[in-house]
Amino acid sequence: MASSQFAADTQPDSFWVSLRFFNIYRLLLAAVFLASVLMLGDDLNFGSHNLRLFKYVSGAYLLLAVAYQVYLERVRRHFNIQLTVHVMTDIVATVLLMNASDGFKSGLGVMLLISLAAAALVSRGALTLFYAALASIAILLEQTYWVLYFDHSEANYVQPGLLAIGYFATALITNQLARRVIRQERVMRQRSVDLSNQLRISQLVIQDMQDAVMVIDGNGLVRQHNPQVSLLLGWQAPELDQIENHSPEIARALAHWRDAGGSAGETLLLPGSGKLVRARFVEAGAEGGSITLVFLEDLSRLQEQAQQLKLAALGRLTANIAHEIRNPLSAISHASELLLEEQRGPSQERLLHIIQDNSKRLDRMVRDVLELTRRDRVHPEAIHLATFLPSFIDEFAQSERIPGSSFMLQMHQASEIIFDRVHLQQVLWNLLRNAWRHSRQREASVRVVVKRRANRVELDVIDDGEGVPTNLRQQLFEPFFTTYSGGTGLGLYIAREMCAANSAILEYVGSPADSTGADFRVLCGSKPA
Repeated sequence: MASSQFAADTQPDSFWVSLRFFNIYRLLLAAVFLASVLMLGDDLNFGSHNLRLFKYVSGAYLLLAVAYQVYLERVRRHFNIQLTVHVMTDIVATVLLMNASDGFKSGLGVMLLISLAAAALVSRGALTLFYAALASIAILLEQTYWVLYFDHSEANYVQPGLLAIGYFATALITNQLARRVIRQERVMRQRSVDLSNQLRISQLVIQDMQDAVMVIDGNGLVRQHNPQVSLLLGWQAPELDQIENHSPEIARALAHWRDAGGSAGETLLLPGSGKLVRARFVEAGAEGGSITLVFLEDLSRLQEQAQQLKLAALGRLTANIAHEIRNPLSAISHASELLLEEQRGPSQERLLHIIQDNSKRLDRMVRDVLELTRRDRVHPEAIHLATFLPSFIDEFAQSERIPGSSFMLQMHQASEIIFDRVHLQQVLWNLLRNAWRHSRQREASVRVVVKRRANRVELDVIDDGEGVPTNLRQQLFEPFFTTYSGGTGLGLYIAREMCAANSAILEYVGSPADSTGADFRVLCGSKPA
């Protein structure tokens, strides 16, 4: 077993550091012994029996300590061999210094307790007992020398024997304590690695989550967040800043949840991005701490996914049979026109007009559904609203045969947006048609208002009508939902899809402060003014 101990060379760095410190102690001790006899002679009873031997042993002890220190700095191999050489040097030097100072009564044998304790801290297995045995044999042999050559009493073996027992006790107790500390160190090191891995995994999970996640401490400091937070806030979220500086809305909801025991989830509208989110708060702090996880779920994304699933089957079916539907529709419409030319009477003409109107409605519905299949064909370009909107409003008013004075354009700041021109025309056409249909249809009944907000542009279409009833607002952008008997229910849905394809947002804001009508807002990206 001892051979395996000498062969092992897998000691941690802390063992080598300890061995260097122990050798520094050895170097200082030898220097003190040598300096004391050179300066004071045998006044301190050092070398009282043989001063010359004490000087030579102290000098050799000092030189060996210096050599060991140099070797330790350059060579880090064969730890157990180096340790054994150091301990044997301590034993031999201490016994010789004891012999030169009248033996056991000099008290130098106690110094070996420190060497054995130091060795027990960094040695393993049988080496600890081996060192204690060598020290015990050495001091007993030194006492035998005095008994044989100077006729000392055999009763003097009691003190060296007790000291030998102390050697073994010190070595065993120190070694057991050291093993326990080493085991605790290994456990703590493994726990540190596990904690680092867990933190790394948590960071990766948070970064890759689709929902926005914020970690907030008890003082309202945002300690961590993922990139999705910046997307929902509409601007680059700062690092290690107060939650109020991230979003006052989230800060108020968090304070309400903490102070008033609010519900774990709350729906919020973030003005920076215009997104509707569901904020969910979870207490995650350990005992004595206060850490809150805030999960922000993009409800608009969920609603969009639900609508996409709702129209998936219908879209595939309509795309395949659209042309087949249009052919009979064209035949029906043409036949009704021929029948109208025969002039069979008012009742027949009324029925034929009903056929034509419904044929046109079906054709418009097919055309709208086909338009959905082309929503991803986006060709964005920079559009100057100051030049685009006046000409578009004039064109719309002439095409729909509406007085131009019915529309009022308000531009608070010249803006340039990034949008597909055809898509923007279709979005505004649907919004202006709906606004005019539900307005009072008088001068300035429909207002188009353009404002800038940070790096986005707000384009509002506002009418002076009665607004949208509260119970219908959740259904506004659902496909095939309409309150107009001649509508297809796809206008607002297609408009929102076109906006989404251009990284913009179409939402119903509600009634503006200065009127009772409806306000539909388009939030889109822009270039700096």
